[in-house]
Amino acid sequence: MITEPGPNKILTEQTDEMQLKSIFSRVEISVNKHQSNQIAVVGHYDCAGNPAPKNVQIEHIKKSIEAISQKYPNTEIIGLWVNEKWRVEEVT
Repeated sequence: MITEPGPNKILTEQTDEMQLKSIFSRVEISVNKHQSNQIAVVGHYDCAGNPAPKNVQIEHIKKSIEAISQKYPNTEIIGLWVNEKWRVEEVT
């Protein structure tokens, strides 16, 4: 598990090179050293790292999936949203 405040925002905006490198270096270890074959990008209600409303965060999740797919085309990448009741919804 790789945790980062507001990863969907970081991966979408791609403005903070240090944070991007940090995320991708940890993904690299997970995929290449631990043979992880699935990545989930998760956003959640009331996120302090990405305080955007749900619809904006959902778009960030989708764009994050695209960004990760470019680096890891053979890895299954899914999007998840954790709502205000802490229930998980798949982002499609």
